[in-house]
Amino acid sequence: MKDDHLDIKTPEYVAIQFQIAGLGSRAAAFIIDQVLLMLVNILIIVALFFVMDGIEQMPLFLASSSFPIAVVVIGLFVLNWGYFFFFEFFSGGRTLGKKIVGIRVIQDNGHSITLLSSFIRNLVRLIDSLPTAYFLGILMIFFHSKHKRLGDLVAGTIVVHERKAKKKKKLTSIEKEINLRGLDVRDFEMEEWTLKSFSAKDWKLISTYANRFDQLPLDERIQLTNQIAGLLLPKTGIDVNGKNNTELENDLLVLYLILKDEWEFEL
Repeated sequence: MKDDHLDIKTPEYVAIQFQIAGLGSRAAAFIIDQVLLMLVNILIIVALFFVMDGIEQMPLFLASSSFPIAVVVIGLFVLNWGYFFFFEFFSGGRTLGKKIVGIRVIQDNGHSITLLSSFIRNLVRLIDSLPTAYFLGILMIFFHSKHKRLGDLVAGTIVVHERKAKKKKKLTSIEKEINLRGLDVRDFEMEEWTLKSFSAKDWKLISTYANRFDQLPLDERIQLTNQIAGLLLPKTGIDVNGKNNTELENDLLVLYLILKDEWEFEL
């Protein structure tokens, strides 16, 4: 079964999920792009006919000068290939067809498509179009687990649906407390191996502490803070000795934010 979602975790431990665009949406975007290109191509060919007719006063196939024809043939190739390259790089991974359908090209790491990856992706498009009507590309998109054609595999790109803006959620009491204290995950510089040292049991412990934080009487909260800080903070390399209760609370709440993103991503 295909995985239609792409999960990416940023260096700030924020999990981002994209919905991968399948064959249907990609085909719809491509058809729109091809219709637009076909209209432009027809206009150019009609213009060429009138130019040639004005030069020789003969039908196009009898014209003695082949220079205008060569220029138009080269121009049409550049137009039809450069259209995808230009729009995907300069318009955030979206051609006009992709923009209408609501999909875009990004890199596998979630970043915007680069000039080189756009160039490679669209250069390999020539192979994906073989033997005719994008047969190879269609087969690749249909059977690949991430709906990638050959150009995506070589360039390290993937086509995803645009992420819709989420409605702002009402902050929980602990989130309000964290915001009030001005805490942020960047307050901790934690290596990946350190993060992996925390278990599901550790996450359950600190999440319970955070969710009950504002419900505990002050004396109990101080006692619980010191106990949990003594168990978890040493794993991060923080020395709890000499720190007051507020500092320990802040450290634990930041650790809660980091583990929350990590365990939500894993789940």
